[in-house]
Amino acid sequence: MPGDKSVSHRALILGGLAEGETVISGLLESEDVQATAAAVRALGPRVERFGPGRWRVIGAPWRSPDAPIECGNSGTAARLLMGAAAGFDLTATFVGDESLSRRPMGRVRRPLESMGVRFEGGDTLPLTMHGGGLRSIEHLNVPASAQVKSAVLLAGLGSDAPVTVIEPLPSRNHSEIMLRHFGAEVETDGRVTRLGAARKLEGRLVSVPGDPSAAAFAWAAAAIVPGSEVRTEGVLLNPLRSGFIMALQRMGADVRLDNVRGSQGETIGDVRVRFGPIFGAEFTPEEIPSMVDEIPILAVVAACARGETRIEGLDELRHKESDRLALMAEGLSACGVEARADGDALVVRGGPVRGGAAVRTEGDHRIAMAHLVLGLGAAEPVEVDEAEMIATSFPGFREAMRGIGAGIEELR
Repeated sequence: MPGDKSVSHRALILGGLAEGETVISGLLESEDVQATAAAVRALGPRVERFGPGRWRVIGAPWRSPDAPIECGNSGTAARLLMGAAAGFDLTATFVGDESLSRRPMGRVRRPLESMGVRFEGGDTLPLTMHGGGLRSIEHLNVPASAQVKSAVLLAGLGSDAPVTVIEPLPSRNHSEIMLRHFGAEVETDGRVTRLGAARKLEGRLVSVPGDPSAAAFAWAAAAIVPGSEVRTEGVLLNPLRSGFIMALQRMGADVRLDNVRGSQGETIGDVRVRFGPIFGAEFTPEEIPSMVDEIPILAVVAACARGETRIEGLDELRHKESDRLALMAEGLSACGVEARADGDALVVRGGPVRGGAAVRTEGDHRIAMAHLVLGLGAAEPVEVDEAEMIATSFPGFREAMRGIGAGIEELR
């Protein structure tokens, strides 16, 4: 499986903020992560590739770039880079592709403005920011967003003022873990996270674990295709990213974890999924943050399960690369599955899947990959109208799936 996307973004950014050299192995070389690498380089640090998945970052004070920072399709790149740049006396304009330019940036802009950052623009990209001179903040992270929390913490590295983030519901904690790995003092007390006095980062060795959001497509395929068994090694098993594994287990899937161990503050291990009977289940809003990126592929598993699955608390899916809630209901229905959006919930009644549809993706990589996996468990092939954008998160998707026996072909 490819390196984890969330960890890859953060390794490049923290390496650029650190003093000295950071060497990264296993970096995901997707379009999104490449955008972050180019952005960090444009802001002053030295960033270079010296082998497949192997990168070196030499930190330096960040400066105003010579051109707008191109974030491509990556909301993570845009929001985390804004936070990281906020602590420096610089001016930078952040831009993105058509999809990213429709996605809201107000949730990250508002807390950074509270810290003293000045912005030009509206609630979407392009945005121009003027950093430096930051003050204290106590931010209530609602709705739960690891990107906003990370932006606030990264901004706080450029100040000695108190920085606190309060989370009624937990979000991913990769930034906190990696900040500690780079030498920063980060205190977590229940749902409250604070930056301590030690905020100077030092270059480190970073080994990026396998991406569970990418592995989820192979796990799902094994769960729905008779006679299948898939094993993935060295995958990130952070409890705040393991929701999809727990969802499979609740639905009765044959899942086993082996060789679970710690690595640079994260938990990693090997995951084996084998075909077997699976059943519908209910999932509450509190469970969604730990599997928010895996909801499209969870819906595919639900389509092949016996009985009804209800997944609640999905409003966040309407603000991703597409309205994923609406598109999953539409795509599953086109393939003969009884599926509907019910407010902010997705309701799927599983059973034999007909397939045989051409599915609209609106350029969303996870919608495309989820429906291609659905085709593996359907009676008739499933087509997607676009596939090029899969490279934003999983450039080797087709080859990886073919490697485990999936029949995924490009239509000419």
